[in-house]
Amino acid sequence: MKNVLKIIVVTFFLVGFLACEDENVITENEIIEDLPEIRLPQVNIDTFGDEIVDEPKIEAQMTITEDEASVFDGKIGIEIRGRSSQAFPKKQFGLEIWDEANEGINVSLLGFPEEEDWILYAPYSDKSLIRNVLIYDLSRDIGRYASRVKFVDVSINGEYNGVYVFMEKLKRDSNRIDINKLKPEEISGEDLTGGYILKIDKGDGLNDTFYSEATAITSAYGPNNATSGQNIYFLYDTPKAEDIVIEQKDYIANYMNIFEDALKGDDFTDPEIGYDKYIDSESFIDFFLLNELSNNVDGFRLSTWLTKDKNEKLNMGPIWDFNLAFGNANYCGGGDTNVWTYKFNSRCPSDFWQIPFWWDRLLQDPAFVVKLKARWQELRGSVFSNGAIMAKIDAYIEILSLSDAIQENFEKWPVIGQYVWPNNFVGNSYTEEIEYLKDWINSRLSWLDNAIMEL
Repeated sequence: MKNVLKIIVVTFFLVGFLACEDENVITENEIIEDLPEIRLPQVNIDTFGDEIVDEPKIEAQMTITEDEASVFDGKIGIEIRGRSSQAFPKKQFGLEIWDEANEGINVSLLGFPEEEDWILYAPYSDKSLIRNVLIYDLSRDIGRYASRVKFVDVSINGEYNGVYVFMEKLKRDSNRIDINKLKPEEISGEDLTGGYILKIDKGDGLNDTFYSEATAITSAYGPNNATSGQNIYFLYDTPKAEDIVIEQKDYIANYMNIFEDALKGDDFTDPEIGYDKYIDSESFIDFFLLNELSNNVDGFRLSTWLTKDKNEKLNMGPIWDFNLAFGNANYCGGGDTNVWTYKFNSRCPSDFWQIPFWWDRLLQDPAFVVKLKARWQELRGSVFSNGAIMAKIDAYIEILSLSDAIQENFEKWPVIGQYVWPNNFVGNSYTEEIEYLKDWINSRLSWLDNAIMEL
């Protein structure tokens, strides 16, 4: 792959010099020698012979080298993370920076704001390696926080383990999800109004379909089109289920109930007493567009985060977990470019995890649709333009190619040309995987241009 990229660059330069070759003598070898040689940041983890497991974190030593300079050398706690991805041989990890007493400490890594909790995401079924990086960058480009990301090479106990994405764990922090830190003693007045983080996601623990009053709020409204009596649950994330006090649980549950009642009610479009009194509509629109742009098959129903800051309305986001997006899922329309993501329930009404009624209802409000169309047109003229998105993809590929990361990753994990759940497309080369991704995005953008304007 690195040689292919060099040939492309060589061809570009040779064509440029062809018209004046008598005046400018340059050889292919000279061009190749001038191309930059780069390496991804190198993350090396030593577990001292212990196996990394899914809880609890085990002690390890981590070193990070960037541009041949050591940028971190210290103790960490590390564990396997993820749910369905745990079945893959290439594991992803959650890690915490530890002090000598094995307590978490905040550290700045790879230029990111300091924190103690980090993630090493392992693209495996996403053979492009870039889907999460692309959507997170796009989210930040439109002014919505998403995890900061950087490609790295990871080795464990001296053995190369592939290309990873070093990224921030989503959590309340002034440099991540920037909302008020709600203390246990804050149980009245404006102190009680924030900040809360909720998730629509799989249940915690061994049974991911199990929810209880201790861990989640149950919506009073079932999902549209569902055929198996499914419910919608809002999991407590911050404060955690074991930490949130009864007054705070009552407040945020009541807020969610009032919002849903207003959205479901006859006067839902009224700006004074309808749903808009309770939500930040602009955040809902941006969240909608990011999920629809990528046709995220998990969108709106899993890995869906909501925040409620002090004295503020309910916000959607940040986005999370788009490895099955951009045409990488072969079920429930996940590979299609011409379907609405928010209509998942009508395609898969028996799936346990359904989409709340919110989005169908919001699109029945002419004022919401006007704002949605205007935002789409604004973004299509800038960061959502075909050219801007393709340029991002090309930049990722250049980084991965010049560092030999693509070749080395797929030598370690030879999945090119093989089906890995739930691939909608299986290319016979990395180039084919990228061509499919680009073609899929261009087709999706074209469909959305018409579909959004017809709302």
